[in-house]
Amino acid sequence: MRDTQLYSQILGIAKPWKVTGVQVSLVDDAVEVAVAHGGGQLVCRQCGKPCPGYDKRVRRWRHLDTCQLKTVLEADVPRVQCPEHGVVTIRVPWAEPGSGFTALFEALVINWLKVASISAVADRLRLSWNAVDGILQRAVKRGLSRRAGLAPRKLSVDETAYRKGHDYITVVTDQEQGVVLHVAENRETHSLGEFYELLSEAQKSGIESVCMDMWPAYIRATRDALADADHRIAFDRFHVAQYLGKAVDQVRRQEHRRLLGQGDARLKGSKYQWLRNRSTMDWHQQRGFTALRKASLKTARAWAIKEFATRLWGYQSRTWAHKGWQRLLNWMARSRLKPMQQTAKTLKKHLWGILNAVLLGVDNSHAESMNSRIKTVKVRARGFRNKQRFRNAIYFHLGGLQLYPDGIKG
Repeated sequence: MRDTQLYSQILGIAKPWKVTGVQVSLVDDAVEVAVAHGGGQLVCRQCGKPCPGYDKRVRRWRHLDTCQLKTVLEADVPRVQCPEHGVVTIRVPWAEPGSGFTALFEALVINWLKVASISAVADRLRLSWNAVDGILQRAVKRGLSRRAGLAPRKLSVDETAYRKGHDYITVVTDQEQGVVLHVAENRETHSLGEFYELLSEAQKSGIESVCMDMWPAYIRATRDALADADHRIAFDRFHVAQYLGKAVDQVRRQEHRRLLGQGDARLKGSKYQWLRNRSTMDWHQQRGFTALRKASLKTARAWAIKEFATRLWGYQSRTWAHKGWQRLLNWMARSRLKPMQQTAKTLKKHLWGILNAVLLGVDNSHAESMNSRIKTVKVRARGFRNKQRFRNAIYFHLGGLQLYPDGIKG
């Protein structure tokens, strides 16, 4: 078999294109494959209408290596004069418009990027960092454009840190599909509003729950976008537990300082005992903690309140759920523990959304899991130069997108 025939089959080149020559340079560790257009009708790549030829331009594409030799395709690609779109280059079957790489090579890079950083892939494939990043950006753009009409029913909304200094991004996750639907800069009203603007009225009406923390900007954005939002917004149980945990720790710190002044160091080193789940303690830890929680300590009373709250998430009736949570809030208000009293005011203000979470049976565990995976993406890349690259990386790894060029199966 002649080398031109071999590369025609390898590349899937068919009429009107043909391989006209193959040149191997061992000095440059490269193989150059010449491809030409054999004539025939030319069409505009944007509208698909037949158009007269205009001229030809030499184009080059990096392809998969041949026996460790860098392989490059070179072709005189015709341009046409389209009445609607002007002078445009016709489409070639081996690469997407605007790319300097064949579709098969881009697929290879995408596969590598799923398991390695941009720098590692660039080094392994003898490419520049920007070239690999460009393939990633095109893959994300391609995937987002292919995303079928969204029909999310249960959403999670959370923020994750871009870097230190209260610099955040907003992440919207589909709880049922387990994929990131939207990433926006900051955690302001418009950050979440951008996502809702992408949805039709029918898609918005199909949303059953939006699980979030008690961040006012997210509440405002959801109320602006969704009718009857106050029956769909659910405040995450883990954030409620976080509020209660902080209150318990504040009580502990205040009491610890007072007891130390009396020469009593019982609470020293006990911070995490009050915050952790007892089921994760071993026998010795449980024994020591039991003595503490049965003592006449303010911290023990605060802990008992926190533990009572964990039993209030299984109700199926709004009436009984409201009674249970009201009992908790009354206990906190009468506790004479200032941190608990302050937390009670916060929970009372947001009780409607807490009750929604109870009755809808939703929480932000999906978002917390996604945040952990986002941190892994960030650590692998050793940080990102800007938020847009961070967003692209999240979409690439966690968006559930179809990333490969047309005709390539992942």
